[in-house]
Amino acid sequence: MEQKDIIVELKDIHKSLGGKKVLEGLNLKIKRGETLVIIGRSGIGKSVLLKHIAGLMKPDKGEVIIDGVDITQLNEKELTEVQKKIGMVFQGAALFDSLTVEENVGFFLFRYKLKELGYDKIRKIVREKLRLVGLSGVENMLPSELSGGMKKRVGLARAIANDPEIILYDEPTTGLDPILADAINNLIVKTQKALNVTSVVVTHDMVSAYKVADRIAMINNGKIIFEGRPDEVKNSDNPYLQQFIEGRSEGPIKVI
Repeated sequence: MEQKDIIVELKDIHKSLGGKKVLEGLNLKIKRGETLVIIGRSGIGKSVLLKHIAGLMKPDKGEVIIDGVDITQLNEKELTEVQKKIGMVFQGAALFDSLTVEENVGFFLFRYKLKELGYDKIRKIVREKLRLVGLSGVENMLPSELSGGMKKRVGLARAIANDPEIILYDEPTTGLDPILADAINNLIVKTQKALNVTSVVVTHDMVSAYKVADRIAMINNGKIIFEGRPDEVKNSDNPYLQQFIEGRSEGPIKVI
């Protein structure tokens, strides 16, 4: 993997929360245009890792390099400019309950680009992004009127509204039945191809991981312990990886 192909690089990342070490010298490179899936047990630090890439958390030590820029060294204004390249789909969709679907999807654009684009242009962009995720005609609905699957798709439409270069997904299929989960997986693949973005997906759902990933990385004890293509994951003899993907309580990963 050549350096010019790398859009995200995490170098020696350390992070403690509540006195507990979550990330301990984690290193990871993400290639431009790929879909990388990060797997691991619940509470192991997957979402914390994602928030470091998004600039929502700052490491205690280490570098978070986005497109050649170490965002840990930026001031708030500079960080905001880098964050414009990044869209994030939160686990619970994180929609604003009091805003309509249109207002949720266009939130960033209405806040930061209204003077530049104008109201009508933003509304057109919102409709196009909703169409891309299969949700035309729901602009005036409130989040309380949406199903779980619809909320996930609205969350994705909001994440892509500003045409980001990187999309981060935090447990995108959690809480969905297998049919809806497959629809979200298909949407992740479709979005990556349609927009030619770099996607980072955090999940413990191996069905989802195998379907969307170009590469899969496993996190354990604060570090990346395995990286490889889906076929390499299936054929690996790494005992930590095999225990996780087979869902066994017996093995090197201890159940606490």
